[in-house]
Amino acid sequence: MNLNPFRKYSREQRELPPDQDIHFVNKVIKAILIIVGTLSLGLGILGMVLPVLPTTPFLLLSAAAYARGSQRFYHWLLGNKWFGHYIKNYREGNGIPRKAKITAIAMLWTTILSSVIFFIDNVYLKGLLIVVALAVTWHLLVIKTSQTN
Repeated sequence: MNLNPFRKYSREQRELPPDQDIHFVNKVIKAILIIVGTLSLGLGILGMVLPVLPTTPFLLLSAAAYARGSQRFYHWLLGNKWFGHYIKNYREGNGIPRKAKITAIAMLWTTILSSVIFFIDNVYLKGLLIVVALAVTWHLLVIKTSQTN
């Protein structure tokens, strides 16, 4: 059966019965959510070593995608010894340790300033990097500071 994508068809005119059609769509959506969660997790992992890339927002996106796409992946993420504490601290309203804030801000500015001074010639791009660094610094300073190290 050749279906025109611009014409609406009734359920009887489609190839799949109604219950199979819904299950297929649910499986596709779950697969997409797992892929988005995995890509976001990859970016979060990169954010753990690259000071300009944020870790927590990507891990939160991974958790949200996994929560809807796969409970197994979601529980694995929350129980993971490297990633789970980021999500748990955010959900519980705990802050960031002072040492982590200082380290993150120092690495951020070291990376941004070295890029601006030695590697980038475009004035607008230099300005954009400085604005990003200021915004990330402000964000880190606004987040509650936890008492734990």
